[in-house]
Amino acid sequence: MNMVMIGRRGHWQYVFGSINEVPQVKITAISSGCEDSPDPMEIRCMEHGFTPKVYEDWRLMLDEEKPQLVCIDGPFDQHAEMCAEALKRNIHVFCEKPIAITLEQLSGIEAALATGNARIYSMVGLRYEPSFQTAIELIRNGAIGRVKIISARKSYKLGSRPDFYKTRATYGGTIPWVGSHAIDWIMSIADCDVKRVWALQSSSDNFDHGELEISAACLFEMANGIQAQATIDYLRPAASPTHGDDRVRAAGTLGVIEVSRGRIMLIDKEGEREILPQARRRLFSDIVFDLEGTRRGLIDTRQTVELTRACLTAQRAADENRIIDVR
Repeated sequence: MNMVMIGRRGHWQYVFGSINEVPQVKITAISSGCEDSPDPMEIRCMEHGFTPKVYEDWRLMLDEEKPQLVCIDGPFDQHAEMCAEALKRNIHVFCEKPIAITLEQLSGIEAALATGNARIYSMVGLRYEPSFQTAIELIRNGAIGRVKIISARKSYKLGSRPDFYKTRATYGGTIPWVGSHAIDWIMSIADCDVKRVWALQSSSDNFDHGELEISAACLFEMANGIQAQATIDYLRPAASPTHGDDRVRAAGTLGVIEVSRGRIMLIDKEGEREILPQARRRLFSDIVFDLEGTRRGLIDTRQTVELTRACLTAQRAADENRIIDVR
């Protein structure tokens, strides 16, 4: 399976986190996809035994290399265009989230998907973190009975962000960028799509970061009736021991599971106890195995599209201050 890579703005390193598990994948070419230098990508490839050709024009790279898979991590506002161009060439896509920053862009990706058999997968890396992966599996196996309510938290340090974060047109917004992880956990635990959403967001007191929303809160009704909420912020103090504070609580008819700072606590009829996380799968290799039909992945094309739709609809609900049906 020949693969090429476009851009290094976000989490392109997920590829190298498990590429050793899929030796059939060969990285044949790379392109920065923007003003960023491709040098770090080339160095990482060489560290793993690849000597990729470097292209300035990513479209030319797709046409000449004719890969089976492309990793897309260019400027956020160009994700949708890059994805659509790859899909129209029947190339599978592994893309940074969100794959689109507007609902109109998402429609373009859906139209491109309809032209062939290529698939698209989002970089939902935190779904694959051992604690969340294990908790979701426990819930799917009935550990807390029928899930009734879910609460998720995503809190990051703000630091000093590049200028593209300061404008919605190039950043896309905090709900689809940071909140996508929390919304992905909610959809994974509920095992269904979002039915409707109401949300709030604020860019005040954002330490001179322009239009960047420093806080947001979303309330969801899931398609199966589960109620869920997510809070998202860049308010984690600089002195905090970790960059992020990721938490999820799911309450069901037989118990409660809470995930916090890599730990899982389960309360059921036996009382309260800690469950040790078990990392069984990793993101990139899981996608390759899914493409090859070896096993079904934890993320697929439909989930990727619906997660993006849920994020962008939540952002629209916050922009317009009203409840919106996702479908």
